[in-house]
Amino acid sequence: MTFPIGRAATLPELEADPHPLLARLRAVEPVSWLPVLDGWLVTRYDLAVRVMRDPRTFTVDDPRFSTARVVGPSMLSLDGPEHARHREPFAHAFRPAAVRGRFTEFVSAETDRLISAMKPAGRAELRRAYAGPLAVAVVAEALGLADVDAATVLSWYAAIVEAVSEVTAGRPVTAAGADAFGQLRDRVSRTISGHGPPSVLVDAARAHGLRTPEVVSNAAVLMFGGIDTTEGMIANAIWHLLGAAPALASVRSDPALLHNAVEESVRMEPAAAVVDRYATADVTLGGAPVRRGDLVTVSIAGANRDPAVFADPDEFDLHRENVKLHLAFAKGPHFCLGAHLARTEVTLAVGRLLDRLPGLRLDPDHPTSPRGLVFRKPPTLHVVW
Repeated sequence: MTFPIGRAATLPELEADPHPLLARLRAVEPVSWLPVLDGWLVTRYDLAVRVMRDPRTFTVDDPRFSTARVVGPSMLSLDGPEHARHREPFAHAFRPAAVRGRFTEFVSAETDRLISAMKPAGRAELRRAYAGPLAVAVVAEALGLADVDAATVLSWYAAIVEAVSEVTAGRPVTAAGADAFGQLRDRVSRTISGHGPPSVLVDAARAHGLRTPEVVSNAAVLMFGGIDTTEGMIANAIWHLLGAAPALASVRSDPALLHNAVEESVRMEPAAAVVDRYATADVTLGGAPVRRGDLVTVSIAGANRDPAVFADPDEFDLHRENVKLHLAFAKGPHFCLGAHLARTEVTLAVGRLLDRLPGLRLDPDHPTSPRGLVFRKPPTLHVVW
């Protein structure tokens, strides 16, 4: 069985604007072998859901999972009872009522602080000045690490991400990554053993019995989920709205549509564009002969534009009735733990920006668009007002 479209795919095509390629694959090769990924790529919605809901056949628990090789086993890299044991201690803190009670006021205050700092200049690069700092501040608040500022959390995160990238490329963990993870481990240990305010980490250790190394590994995973993807969601939503004048005008006249705009943005350009699984047995998937041990990559970006589910999938439609069927937060046991917090954070971030900077528009001197194979967002997002 041959896969000519998948065989011809290139990394630059997947990183820059993959949507035409994903549409061709979805129509003809919905499960295709891509040599550039050394694995299968799933682009059809129903097949993507099938993979993500079947951890027995398509697992994350594989020694090739690079994040686990850097931070250790966690809810991200385990399936079955062990996954539940790692995940459940953190779940309560991210349920809707808990998010409303703990984070809404914090996110609102942080967005106002960041906007006030930017406003006099009349222009900004929003990833660096707004989306990134907000995402980091919320993660630092969520983890409740003792005596750690957002800049320190960001430095740890950047070093650990680089270490994961190096391991993925077949190289050893970087010294900076090992040092950053060591600092995170020490600070988590101090937080757990101290007498400070309650936090998700303290609760995981004391009330649910996770061992300190397990709390540390999951803290690193929460950093991954809360920083890169949330920053991308904020940047992508602003980029979509500022690039679509009718949608922007509609949201300005009816703020209730902002929730729809955020959901439509993550459908069209999910910040985490792919998720990886490994086949545990030989299986036929969408007509493709997947073998035990094969990498099976689900294209969230491809599934989210499946015309069998979403009419006119390449259109940014504020009134799309089934928009919440998108897979941007995944499905199955690995559904995003922080989905409600992310939605709250992005909606407040975009709404406050539009309220306080009424002349906000994209800077025509710095055109941009989302990029990235795994994490998709504009490399920079220059705006003026």
